Amino acid sequence: MENNILQCNPSAVAAINSFLADPNNPMTKSFFEVVNKYGTVEEINAKAENARDLGNLKKRLADMGSPYLADLQWLEEQRDAGAFVSMEEYTGRVLGPGAACVESENAVTLEISAMNFFPWLMDEACRAIQEREIMPGRYIRVRNMNEAMEDKGDMLAFAAAMQIIGASYVETLNTNGTDGSNVNIGSADVLAGYFAGIGMPNGQPLEWLDEYLHHYTSNGVRQVLNIAPGQLLIGYWLNQIGIETEFKVSVWYAGHDSSFGAAYTFMMAKVMENANGRTPLIGLNISNSVNADTIRQIAAIRDNFGYRDQVRIEHHLTQTYKSTVRQPYLRRDEIIDIAATVANVAAKHEGADPDVEETRNHPSDFFDYFRTQEDLESSGDMAIMRQLYLDKHESVQRTAGALTRAGIRFVAAANLHGVKEPALAGAARTFS
Repeated sequence: MENNILQCNPSAVAAINSFLADPNNPMTKSFFEVVNKYGTVEEINAKAENARDLGNLKKRLADMGSPYLADLQWLEEQRDAGAFVSMEEYTGRVLGPGAACVESENAVTLEISAMNFFPWLMDEACRAIQEREIMPGRYIRVRNMNEAMEDKGDMLAFAAAMQIIGASYVETLNTNGTDGSNVNIGSADVLAGYFAGIGMPNGQPLEWLDEYLHHYTSNGVRQVLNIAPGQLLIGYWLNQIGIETEFKVSVWYAGHDSSFGAAYTFMMAKVMENANGRTPLIGLNISNSVNADTIRQIAAIRDNFGYRDQVRIEHHLTQTYKSTVRQPYLRRDEIIDIAATVANVAAKHEGADPDVEETRNHPSDFFDYFRTQEDLESSGDMAIMRQLYLDKHESVQRTAGALTRAGIRFVAAANLHGVKEPALAGAARTFS
């Protein structure tokens, strides 16, 4: 048989377009009913741009009397004074005095997850200055967004901090499939029920749409995790009408563990590009089970569809020590091997290295992500969570060093590590 037998039916696109353009289509009607609550496309995008403006974020924090505003000012002062380690200094510390900065064709994005409480970022920054360490170039958030907003503007402060340090980030909306939407699945005690589909049942995709547009227009949140087919479709529709949304496909419930699954996603992205050729898909978090050959195959498919520079392939280098994968789990050597030939990949640090985790009385646990701030504070576990986050930061440092020794560039917080003459300045902070 020949490959052309697998080509799409030429009439398929016409059938799809007819379905979408039908004025009596209840799906598209309900979609636009939600969107229209927030205004025209131009008004929605303008609101989002205004909401994410750094000056406006600071003003909102000032108006609510948030103590995080002073933290942001300190962070800006340290950035402007060149207090963070420069790439020249860092390279010399790893490879020896006078070593030239690594200039490989490909670069690995240093990614950390989950950065759920703004004070942890400040702890991380203090440590990075004192220990001459690298701040990641990408952060993942999975904290309840309503709780984060009510916590002295935590979410706004974090969004501002990302602009200050020059890093990308992604938020997880509360409408995410683990919120009781499936009434027949309560918790992990009925784990088998999740194999029957967790997703977003019934009207949840529209609830997700409403929640997204709220945070997009009110808080400037652009990039979010997407986990279910219906939700993905709505993300593509937003892009089609001109909303400047971005999403990455989460590993949690929509992980890709084969080149065939990835091809399905990339084909859908291509079909649903808007008139300008834009797709909102910017990241693909692949399954923990994939091997290096599969990652290369997925990258080749991505590149074939023209998404090499747009869609980051995000791979877990470490994982939470409990409740996710068998331990020890460490894929650092694999990331280095892949990055030699594959562009635009991320090393995601979701846990510490196993040799660190096994020393902790309470190692990192995936289910801790779902605990409330009140629970963590009343139980005394917040300090433990802070330490576990800094353990992940330590894992990021090991990866940065290993990449440098292998002659591979990494993507860190862009605004912090480009100063040639670093000098500690401003009011001192002490990391402990």
